[in-house]
Amino acid sequence: MLRKMGEAVARVARKVNETVESGSDTLDLAECKLVSFPIGIYKVLRNVTDQIHLITLANNELKSLTSKFMTTFCQLRELRLEGNFLHRLPNEVSTLQHLKAIDLSRNQFHDFPEQLTTLPALENINLEENEIVDVPVEKLAAMPALHLINLRFNPLNAEVRVIAPPLIKFDMLMSPEGARAPPP
Repeated sequence: MLRKMGEAVARVARKVNETVESGSDTLDLAECKLVSFPIGIYKVLRNVTDQIHLITLANNELKSLTSKFMTTFCQLRELRLEGNFLHRLPNEVSTLQHLKAIDLSRNQFHDFPEQLTTLPALENINLEENEIVDVPVEKLAAMPALHLINLRFNPLNAEVRVIAPPLIKFDMLMSPEGARAPPP
């Protein structure tokens, strides 16, 4: 057990160092068994946070993200959080004014994260395979850059299915009513 933890920590450290040393605009910490975003990473990345435009934290065990994460990486263009245990986003997600795409698929959202509707550059939202019933259709319709929202395999209520199509000017992907997600 300790050996596996040590390997996971070493893997995270290696990936963070690669980002810093290469001057990359990407931080990929997918599949690192993270239960939270490691606090030490803020210090290591403090001189390069403005140039990081893509962070992948997919397929970890994250239950939440902190407001510090959102305010530190406010230059993000893409945030990939699929396959975690997230059920809400901090209000500070509104500081991600340059964010174009967010992937929150395969998490545990019961409520649509309405803070996303305040992001002017957001083009793509992926919330596939969550537990969302209701969607703020009017707020989504008012988003200037939104092109696509994926809500497949969510138990959307009938009202969303009826109201959304005539109001929206973007693609809204929905599964047929009662459709179940494929097994992992």
